[in-house]
Amino acid sequence: MTATEVLGELHEVGRAASGGYRRFAWTPDDAALREWFTARAESLGLDVVRDRAGNLWAWWGDPDVDGPGVVTGSHLDSVPDGGAYDGPLGVVSSLLAVEALQRNGFTPSRPIGVACFGDEEGARFGIACAGSRLLTGALDADRARGLLDGEGTTMAEAMTTAGLDPRHVGRDDETLRRVGTFVELHVEQGRGLVHHHAPVGVGSAIWPHGRWRLDLAGRADHAGTTALADRVDPVLDLARAVLTARSAAARHDALATIGKVLVLPNGVNAIPSSVTAWVDARGADEPRVRAVLADLADAGLDPVEESWTPRTPFDADLTAGLARLLGDVPVLETGAGHDAGVLALAGVPTTMLFVRNPSGVSHSPTEHAEAADCDAGVDALRTVLEHLAGPR
Repeated sequence: MTATEVLGELHEVGRAASGGYRRFAWTPDDAALREWFTARAESLGLDVVRDRAGNLWAWWGDPDVDGPGVVTGSHLDSVPDGGAYDGPLGVVSSLLAVEALQRNGFTPSRPIGVACFGDEEGARFGIACAGSRLLTGALDADRARGLLDGEGTTMAEAMTTAGLDPRHVGRDDETLRRVGTFVELHVEQGRGLVHHHAPVGVGSAIWPHGRWRLDLAGRADHAGTTALADRVDPVLDLARAVLTARSAAARHDALATIGKVLVLPNGVNAIPSSVTAWVDARGADEPRVRAVLADLADAGLDPVEESWTPRTPFDADLTAGLARLLGDVPVLETGAGHDAGVLALAGVPTTMLFVRNPSGVSHSPTEHAEAADCDAGVDALRTVLEHLAGPR
């Protein structure tokens, strides 16, 4: 089967009215995706295990005896109304690459693993790459258990409902010892490969990025009887924040987005009592990102840091070697965060493969990759796994 055909098996799981997907962590849709992954992996004879954070690992060979292994994979969850390729393309391609190796009679000299990371997007509880961050200890377990979704459910409660014991989450050294090398395939979330006229590229680094919270206080009042001069309206501060973030990003050659807003009491005829907004800021280096936040602070908006990821270079030798192996394909940096970055910061030799996205659009129902490019990605990943897990 082709990558596009296998992606079609997931077509209706978590499908939203927008045509995109709402596949959030520790929900019935998430459970359906995990069941699909387990069944697909086991059909290839892989041994599927779950780590303390709930991430799934499908092993061809025994990493405790013959490891550490070569691991690939990605995630199956989505942002609200996200596309079909962000995450699932990497998981599907990994399973197809393993299947191709088996079909060709390849015998790995070291174990090969396919990872399916949980809660990569952070759409439900607000922390991106929560599964890999818990695995590596980058996310404190107590903090994770107490995170709340929009309905007031804690992550601990959601995990319990899904059958995972939240008391056991935390850094998992046993699992980490099994991972000798990690290569994540992902649809490109930009147009770098379009400009290079190439279906596949190799990743060299992830830009520094973070999330900050703005708590904007107001005073609830009646929209029809309160004079403009008497209002304390936090939405005016929100408007100022949006414009400040945009102008600061342009001034410092960075990126800044306010894409999530919580307005209380959220009534058409009520002046809000408060607004909470979240700022996502990224750039090619840390000073540019920090300058954006400094401008927000200078404007009296007092951003509170909720997460920060420094610039994350991938293993230079691994990246260069795989680029040569694949025929001197383009080498790209990315502004998007990935589980690969979390593992790289934890000391695992890591790099990424990117598959061309013709429009560059991602985190959207219109996200797309051509079938031929997806299959080129599978073939590239097969070549990489054969190289890394071949004769020592």
